[in-house]
Amino acid sequence: MSDKVKIGLIQAANDVHGDEPVEVHKQKAIEKHIKLVREAKEKSAQIICLQEIFYGPYFCAEQTPKWYDAAEEIPNGPTVKLFQELAKELQVVIILPIYEREGIATYYNTAAVIDADGSYLGKYRKNHIPHVQAGDQGYGFWEKYYFKPGNLGYQVFETAYANVGVYICYDRHFPEGARLLGLKGAEIVFNPSATVAGTSEYLWKLEQPAHAVANGYYIAAINRVGVEAPWNMGEFYGQSYLADPRGNFVAMASRDKDEVIVGEMDKKLIREVRDVWQFYRDRRPETYQEMTSLLP
Repeated sequence: MSDKVKIGLIQAANDVHGDEPVEVHKQKAIEKHIKLVREAKEKSAQIICLQEIFYGPYFCAEQTPKWYDAAEEIPNGPTVKLFQELAKELQVVIILPIYEREGIATYYNTAAVIDADGSYLGKYRKNHIPHVQAGDQGYGFWEKYYFKPGNLGYQVFETAYANVGVYICYDRHFPEGARLLGLKGAEIVFNPSATVAGTSEYLWKLEQPAHAVANGYYIAAINRVGVEAPWNMGEFYGQSYLADPRGNFVAMASRDKDEVIVGEMDKKLIREVRDVWQFYRDRRPETYQEMTSLLP
């Protein structure tokens, strides 16, 4: 593998009103994102990540069973199959966040990892599931209605270009998984998100670069853009970015536009930073037992 890898991040608005049928959302969004993946390839991206549940609105603003129809099996569902073909054609790695159904009616917020030869490498299921009201109209992040917490742990996937870890949205507020991904050899961690302006916006550019510094890897944070009707729960503020192991922003997208950004990661910098800051060497895991005893 080369030390230099081009990372492509895609942020986009949902173009369909939330009252439209699920199949309309999926069709329009998939068509749109295939074009954006091709654009990322034209900009020399080798690993490309889409936003959280990319093929529709952030439907967790409401609680209605309509949206269960958006879920698919992974890897045997049609969307993963389609993007496997695309990855093979373009010779790119794709991080594909979709709504997963397992069995008859068990659901997860998941990202499939597809290698550059089109092979399916595995999946990450979102571990931390928020359930909070976000406004006076009763809309919110009602994710426990739709998703079970992830049960696959924190996996690192060896792709054609780099060792990849995945976090999803709300996971970014928790340092434990970020550390485990580093310990397991992640060179870059992707966090596809759907987050709106408000209480936690100032953390967007704070927490994840801090994870990058604490663990000596690159962080790729992806957010959608726009305001989604009929909920209008807030502005998805974009600003997707790639941050390096020193916490510097390598590339950043706009706040309000559909956009493909491409930044370069350099594995040599990972080694240099870890040689200077020996955070893994100086860990004291034998002193961390209280963390697992569920102290308040």
